[in-house]
Amino acid sequence: MGTAQSREGLDVSDADSDQYTEEEEEEEEEGEEEEQYDDAEDRPKATKSKALDEVEARLKSLKLKYGASSSPSSSSNNPNSKNSLKLYLHIGGNTPKAKWIVSDKHVSYSFVRTSKIDGGDDYDEEDEDDESDGGAWVLKVGSKVRSRVSSEMQLKLFGDQRRVDFVSNGVWALKFPSEEAYRKFLTEFQDCLFENVHGLKATEENKIKVYGKDFIGWLKPEIADDSMWEDATDDGGPEPATPVRPSNDLLEEFEEAANGGVQSLTLGALDNSFLVNDSGVQVYRNFNHGIHGKGVSVKFDGGGLSSGRLSTPKKALLMRAETNMLLMSPLKEGKPNANGLQQLDIETGKIVTQWKFEKDGTDITMRDITNDTKGSQLDPSESTFLGLDDNRLCQWDMRERRGMVQNIANANSPVLHWTQGHQFSKGTNFQCFATTGDGSIVVGSVDGKIRLYSKTSMRQAKTAFPGLGSPITHVDVTYDGKWILGTADTYLVLICTLFTDKDGKTKTGFSGRMGNRIPAPRLLKLTPLDSHLAGANNKFHGGHFSWVTENGKQERHLVATVGKFSVIWDFQQVKNSAHDCYRNQQGLKSCYCYKILLKDESIIESRFMHDKFAVSDSPEAPLVVATPLKVSSISLSGKRQR
Repeated sequence: MGTAQSREGLDVSDADSDQYTEEEEEEEEEGEEEEQYDDAEDRPKATKSKALDEVEARLKSLKLKYGASSSPSSSSNNPNSKNSLKLYLHIGGNTPKAKWIVSDKHVSYSFVRTSKIDGGDDYDEEDEDDESDGGAWVLKVGSKVRSRVSSEMQLKLFGDQRRVDFVSNGVWALKFPSEEAYRKFLTEFQDCLFENVHGLKATEENKIKVYGKDFIGWLKPEIADDSMWEDATDDGGPEPATPVRPSNDLLEEFEEAANGGVQSLTLGALDNSFLVNDSGVQVYRNFNHGIHGKGVSVKFDGGGLSSGRLSTPKKALLMRAETNMLLMSPLKEGKPNANGLQQLDIETGKIVTQWKFEKDGTDITMRDITNDTKGSQLDPSESTFLGLDDNRLCQWDMRERRGMVQNIANANSPVLHWTQGHQFSKGTNFQCFATTGDGSIVVGSVDGKIRLYSKTSMRQAKTAFPGLGSPITHVDVTYDGKWILGTADTYLVLICTLFTDKDGKTKTGFSGRMGNRIPAPRLLKLTPLDSHLAGANNKFHGGHFSWVTENGKQERHLVATVGKFSVIWDFQQVKNSAHDCYRNQQGLKSCYCYKILLKDESIIESRFMHDKFAVSDSPEAPLVVATPLKVSSISLSGKRQR
């Protein structure tokens, strides 16, 4: 469990044989000139006439003057190009022998366009000068790096070192000879990224078209209103040094077998938590140090759960003071949409009904379900819940229209009642949703947009945050509705919903239009090295805040999963604008300060237990991590990351 520290974040000049300063570069150039003169002196004088000397001098002059080609494709191998820099490669992974080595002392980069990209790094050399609108921008660095410009490169900036790190079939670093060259590269990269993502040239007009005038601060964070972030920062003492993959204060309290095939983890705030696997639902007992198996399970085949032709449930939702569980099984493998669900009575271990989703007499599907509010699963009388499909947002009711619970025994085909909601005509492409403590709703979409709905209306979003270029696959929100955490494949986005209305009152974007003083979001990302170690095919999923269900209490951590990593951020640290991580950054602030929990197999889900299970000597309730074969409970010590 845990990982050793990496040298990924160190100044590359600390590594062996990789000093790079202006003085050294001048010395190298002088040395090269001396070698040329030495070679000339060794030649017989009779072979070198005055005329030849003049011709050679003239050729050298022409080479120096015109060596920097204006052609993108020709500059990448020209050491005299104005785009010249130094290329490093990280070797050794996360072992004690890890270090940076010089891959190329003098190399040039270029951004070229090609129509032969197929979602990866490979492309056809013959098409690198293709300027057609359908092409994608690619970064070339000499002959060693060719990568499609995208968030998957995990570009990380070190402004004080004039350096950028990134992933492209390895972990690389570019170090620039001047501040001007460094800034030029960043501008070119961001423009190419914008065009690759949105299919539009990176003009001011197109940027406003994509983001809208109210959100121009998301594109230019330096002009955004950051006062809400400042107000959110407490005075909890001096900021610790920027950590690099800390894990020594994560303590594994308990681990046990999970009977295999785990599909989902469902934590309870009362006595029990649950794992859904291929064979049934496993019941676990909640303790202050984690969860323990009770040796009790409900089997899918004849033991209570009726699977029929349905696949294994991928979604489980606790209701009615956690005495009931709703289980939703996809109609087709690989797609989450379902046309109904099963209601499990946890106390008896029996299915009490199989519900159908129906509207106006027509069967419909749902891709996700959630509780009406952040804490409504604790309500013993709860009979309603929310549903989401690609273009639907609604509330379902398990009672008859006159308010009585349906008689399940006499019902031929019990139907859930659509009590409120909206069926959008097209274009929303909803993916995921979550609720606040008062029942406000946040919805994430394929286009990256995050919409906020009040608890009284599902027809019109109060606020719609623009996408940053990647689909939102999971979304969470704090109990008070002030903060939203969206999960994309290569980053998490943390959004502040607070704003000041025209009367000077502080509100959230769930209750009204936020206007044009909208704080820029912050990104939570892996370092290029950790991203590379996590694996190219492993994406972030299931980003969550820690769990509180009371007013006045604040979530303290965030957790997400990628491959075999559970990644944990200190919430207060991320909000702190003076945090070391944000120094010398350009664009949206990105936080790389986290703890990593490493497991020996891919992680299904990582969730913090309810705040009530936090003990006095720990800053947080235990973290529960489920893999296909095991479930672990992890305690965080009182030490902050350093």
